[in-house]
Amino acid sequence: MKRFGRRMLSGAGVVLMLLITSMPAAAQTPALRRTADGKPDMNGIWQALNSAAWDIQDHSGQLGVPPGQGVVEGNEIPYEPAAAAKKLENFANRATADPTEANCYLPGVPRATYMPFPFDIIQTPKTIAIRYEFGHTLRTIAMDGSPHPEGLPDTWMGDSRGRWEGDTLVVDVKNFNGQTWFDHAGNFHSDALHIVERYTLAGPDHILYEVTIEDPRVFTKPWEMSMPL
Repeated sequence: MKRFGRRMLSGAGVVLMLLITSMPAAAQTPALRRTADGKPDMNGIWQALNSAAWDIQDHSGQLGVPPGQGVVEGNEIPYEPAAAAKKLENFANRATADPTEANCYLPGVPRATYMPFPFDIIQTPKTIAIRYEFGHTLRTIAMDGSPHPEGLPDTWMGDSRGRWEGDTLVVDVKNFNGQTWFDHAGNFHSDALHIVERYTLAGPDHILYEVTIEDPRVFTKPWEMSMPL
C-alpha cells in the first residue's frame, strides 16, 4: 500500500506539472498593476542592487569599492580622445574630485537611479515625482506633453519630460549643468548631455531601467546602460 501510495503521489505530481506547463503564459504571469487611467502602476519604493554608483563598467573590488559587472551595453564608452584623457584624470583624483561622493552635490541623472539608496516614485496622470533618499532629492517629470522650456537654466538634475509608449514610461532629460559624474570612477559628461530613460514594469516587484546617453562634446556616438530595479 505504501508503494502504491507513493506511485499515486508521483503520478499526481507529473499531472500537475503538465497542467502548469500547458497553461497559457498570460495565466502563469501575474497581470501588471495599473492605475485608474490604465497605465502601469510604478508607485512605490525601488532600488538598483548593483555597484554601478562606483563604476558603470566591469570592475574588480578594491578598498571602498565592491566588485561588480558593468551596466554599459558592450562595456565600452565611446569617449572622444581628449575626453578619454579627462576621464583618466578624474579617476586619479576621484577621492576629492567626485562632486557627489566628495562634496555631497546632487548626483544628476541617471546616477541618482543607481546610487546605493532607495527612491520613491509617486505617479499621477499629469506629473510623476521621484524622491531619492540620497540628498533628499526631489525630481519632477512633466507628463502633460509640454516641451522643454526655452532659456531654462541648467541644473544638477536637468529638466524631465515624460510620455508613455505602450506600457513603457519614456523620459527625455536635458538642461544639465555639466558638473555631475556618471559614477565614482570619473565617467563624466558636459552641459550638452541629453538622455532618454525607459522604465518598463517587468512584474509586480521589478522595473527594467534603460537609458540612452548622448553628448557630442564628450562622446563619439550615443551609448546605453540598462539594469533591473
